[in-house]
Amino acid sequence: MKLVSWNVNGIRACVRKGFLHYFNEVDADIFCIQESKLQEGQITLDLEGYHQYWNYAVKKGYSGTAIFTKKKPLSVSYGVGQNEHEQEGRIITLEFAEFYLLTVYTPNAKRDLSRLDYRLQWEDEIRQYMIDLERKKPVILCGDLNVAHQEIDLKNSKSNKGNSGFTEEERRKMTALLDGGFVDSYRFFYPEKQDVYTWWSYMSKVRERNIGWRIDYFIVSKKLSDRLIDAQVHSDIMGSDHCPVFVEIDL
Repeated sequence: MKLVSWNVNGIRACVRKGFLHYFNEVDADIFCIQESKLQEGQITLDLEGYHQYWNYAVKKGYSGTAIFTKKKPLSVSYGVGQNEHEQEGRIITLEFAEFYLLTVYTPNAKRDLSRLDYRLQWEDEIRQYMIDLERKKPVILCGDLNVAHQEIDLKNSKSNKGNSGFTEEERRKMTALLDGGFVDSYRFFYPEKQDVYTWWSYMSKVRERNIGWRIDYFIVSKKLSDRLIDAQVHSDIMGSDHCPVFVEIDL
């Protein structure tokens, strides 16, 4: 089974920049997007053979997630039971016979860290939600998690310490999630590989010089780790300030 996750930074703009070409070429069994930035009815995607599930933010042009899947899920849910999270369209959960799939767009703590407390609360709730699901069947989480977990996961780790996305608090929450019975699929295969990033600033020449952060992930239950076949970062794919991430797993 092939799965893809991509923060498209506005699906309408991404479609104009070649989204459908990549979508058709990769031919994923499940394709997840984050930061769709639209409301219901503002786009129609003709994705033959796929069931579509969208979670829209109440605020127009903000946040939002979607999942496109060839196999119809047993059930679909939105949010984690907290209305304040559901208002931002940040999470979709699909239940399949053998696993749960979650796509997530994690709140940014903001440059001045004014949203850090909210972010940390979110992390605790998502972790507990995943642990509760995992008691029933394995879990696969994907999306823009807005954190570079280790120093290897961003270009300029020293100068970015304490900045949003690389605070000790955010990094500890990621560690706690993994310690809760989950695996970072990319680091499972490539624990020491450097200069692999999934997000780059729009500042001039930053992407060309590969000055980036790895903040998009596939996190899977440890009990699925022996079924992982491959994990990839498709950094050559343009259309967003993020690139797609890919995992293949025997399910």
